[in-house]
Amino acid sequence: MNKEPNSPNAAANARKPRVAVLFGGRSSEHSVSCVTAAGVLAAIDQEKYDVVPIGIAPNGQWTLVSEDPARWSLTAETRPEVAPAAESLLLTAGNSGTELVVRSASEAIRSLGQVDVVLPLLHGPFGEDGTLQGLLEMADVRYVGAGVLASAVGMDKHYMKVVFEAAGLEVGPYEVITDRQWQQDPDSALARVAGLGFPVFVKPARAGSSMGISKVSDAAELRSAIEAAREHDPKIVVEAGIVGREIEVAVLQGRGCDDPRTSLPGEIAVQPGVHDFYDFEAKYVDGAAAALSCPADLPSEATDRVRELAGKAFDAVAGEGLSRVDFFYTPDGHLIINEINTMPGFTPISMYPQMWAKSGLPYTELIDELIYLALNRKTGLR
Repeated sequence: MNKEPNSPNAAANARKPRVAVLFGGRSSEHSVSCVTAAGVLAAIDQEKYDVVPIGIAPNGQWTLVSEDPARWSLTAETRPEVAPAAESLLLTAGNSGTELVVRSASEAIRSLGQVDVVLPLLHGPFGEDGTLQGLLEMADVRYVGAGVLASAVGMDKHYMKVVFEAAGLEVGPYEVITDRQWQQDPDSALARVAGLGFPVFVKPARAGSSMGISKVSDAAELRSAIEAAREHDPKIVVEAGIVGREIEVAVLQGRGCDDPRTSLPGEIAVQPGVHDFYDFEAKYVDGAAAALSCPADLPSEATDRVRELAGKAFDAVAGEGLSRVDFFYTPDGHLIINEINTMPGFTPISMYPQMWAKSGLPYTELIDELIYLALNRKTGLR
């Protein structure tokens, strides 16, 4: 698909583009990020790119790490983690571009040379929420995916819904509980949530990968579910349960001024009797827990409509690079948007790459296209 030069810069085209694959991070989704990196490191074309794997330890330290995908794979017994190291890695902006710099424990510094593009495979706060994107903008280095605003809005389920509603997208009933509201008057917050009816889904406002999410069937379970979600985020979003099928669409930024591209819609089928919903275990541990049907069995008009709405949601948050947009398709034919994920799971078996593969864009070519888009996008205001 990508037959054009990888970079508009002629000097950069004289050598292989240098891609820093960045993963790990400080959020509770650290291990999920590592698993995503394992998939990318196994598939990225090493003949085409000079790949530099960079891990961010849970304490925030950046360090050079193994490029062996097996080191970062998830098993039922263990979850991968980037360990702190004696040497730290820094990104610095200079006259010749952005450089990787290594600083030893003795404060000695050496340069590892220029980086052309960063592929940030981080999930959750301090990686997917605009903080890392702002750092990369300040370092003047190109990067894959959403910018500061889209990342921040896409990470916060509260403001995401506000933006969607303003764009004319249908959003399901929900309530927000801030830390102050919960500390001052939890009974009032519980009463508001009970007004949604049951079941409800209690979610950390700024976490992903189903971390801290509970399905609550009655009022007696509500307080403990909120406290469990607050372990991940002091702000909570509680959503009314919606009867409908869960339909997903993968979105890919268009080239130049082209409209965003959308995949065929997919549908997740969770194994009945094992998981109440598509939780962390179903996504990442129990490989037989869920299956993707793509294209989803929908009327042709519903297929066209959900793809149109996915592109509209992408534009509503000022999306760039990639996103996955999730909907509920109700028995009466309504499409209710659930959320957008600006850095969806990206292993070969994750829903985003699978939907593109079913739509004619294989995993390795999808990585190529994302790097192309990043190399051809300037930093700063755009």
